[in-house]
Amino acid sequence: MSLRDDLDRSNTDHESALEHAHDGRAERSAPHPHVAASAVPAEPASPAVEATRKRPLRRAVLLAVLAVALGGGGYAGWQWWTVGRFFVSTDDAYVQADISVLAAKVPGYLEAVPVVNGVSVKKGDVIAKLDDGDYRLALQAAQDKLATQESTIARIARQAEAAQAQVAQAAAQLDATRADAVRAQADFTRSMQMQADYVAKSRIDQTRADRDRTEASVKAMEAGLVAARANVDVLKAQKREAESLAAELRTAVDRARRDLDFAVIRAPFDGVVGNKAVEAGAYVAPGTRIAALVPLQSVRIDANFKETQVQRMRPGQPVTVTVDAYPDREIQGVVESFSPASGSVFSLLPPDNATGNFTKIVQRLPVRVRVPEEVAREGLLRPGLSAVVRVDTRGGADRSVLDRAARERPVSTASR
Repeated sequence: MSLRDDLDRSNTDHESALEHAHDGRAERSAPHPHVAASAVPAEPASPAVEATRKRPLRRAVLLAVLAVALGGGGYAGWQWWTVGRFFVSTDDAYVQADISVLAAKVPGYLEAVPVVNGVSVKKGDVIAKLDDGDYRLALQAAQDKLATQESTIARIARQAEAAQAQVAQAAAQLDATRADAVRAQADFTRSMQMQADYVAKSRIDQTRADRDRTEASVKAMEAGLVAARANVDVLKAQKREAESLAAELRTAVDRARRDLDFAVIRAPFDGVVGNKAVEAGAYVAPGTRIAALVPLQSVRIDANFKETQVQRMRPGQPVTVTVDAYPDREIQGVVESFSPASGSVFSLLPPDNATGNFTKIVQRLPVRVRVPEEVAREGLLRPGLSAVVRVDTRGGADRSVLDRAARERPVSTASR
C-alpha cells in the first residue's frame, strides 16, 4: 500500500469520526421544550476525537524527520567517502620557533640593558652591555707586547743582513788568502829547485814558512766563512722564533679584541625579546642567561600525529591549521618534514620494552608544518599556542617547493 492510500484512508476515518461525533453532540445538545436554548451548555470534544485529529500530523512530522535524517546521513556518508577519509587531523599540535637564549660570554658587571620584554629588535641591536674597562686595558697590553715583538723581529732582520755581509767579507778574505798560499807555494818550489850555491838556506826556510803560514791562513779563513754562514742561519732561526712569538701575540690581541666585543651582547637575528632575566648593575659570569630572543618571522607548527595516522602522509601535502587563540581563522600550510624518531625516543628516559611486562601504547611522531611567510610575519603566532592540524593526504610531495622554502627560511644562529 502506498503512502497516498494510507493518507486517504486516514482522512476518511477522520471525517467519519467527526460526523458521528457531531450527530451525538447534536442529540445531546437539543434543548428541552421547557428549557431555553441559551441555558444548555456546549460539551467539549472527546479525547478519541482529538487523538484522531493529531495522528496524521504526527505521522507527517515523523516521516519528514526520517527523510531529513536519511538525507543527512547519506550526504555525510558521501562526503566522508569522497573527501573526509583522505584527511587526518590532531589537536596535539603547538606553535614552535627556534628560540635563542642570549647569555654572557665574558664575566663583568652589566652597564646597561636597553631592552624590555616584548620589544622587537633587529639583527645587531644591543641587548646588553658590560663594563668594558678591563677588556680595553687587556687589549692595549696585548697590542703593546705585539709592537715590542715586531721591533725585535726588525732588529734580528738587520742583524741577519749584517751577518750576510760578514759572510761575503769572509769569502773575499778566503780568496785573498788562497792567492797568497798559491804564491808562497810557488816561491818554495822555486827555491827548492835552485842549486844550493845560488840560494841561501835561510831563503829556503823563509819560503817554507811562508807556505805553511798561508796554508794555515786559508784554513782559518775557511773556518771563519763557515762561522759567518752559521751565524746567518742562527739569526734566521731567531727571526722565525720571534715571528712565531709575534703570531702568538697577534692571537692574544685578537682574543682581547674578541673579549672586548663580547662585552656588548647583540641580537644574532631579528626577533622579539622575552624572558629578560637581568638588569643593569648585576654581575654576570660566562653562561649567565640574559634574555630569550624569539624569531616570530620563522614560526612553525609541530604536530604530533599517531603512528597509525602517518601512513599516507608525505612532505608537501597541504595542511589546514586552526590556532585556538584565533578559532575563526584558518591558516593554509604545508607538511615540511617528519621527525627521524618518535617523541618517546628523544625523551629523558626512553622506554625499554624489553624489560618487565609489555603494554602496547600508540606512539606519536612529530611532524613539522610550514606556515606561509606572510602569516608568520604578522606576529600573531606565538610559540606555545595550541593548534588543530588537518592534513589532506590526497596531495603529493613537492620537493622543489620545500627546497626553495628551506633556502628562503631565515636561519637562527647561536647566541653569544
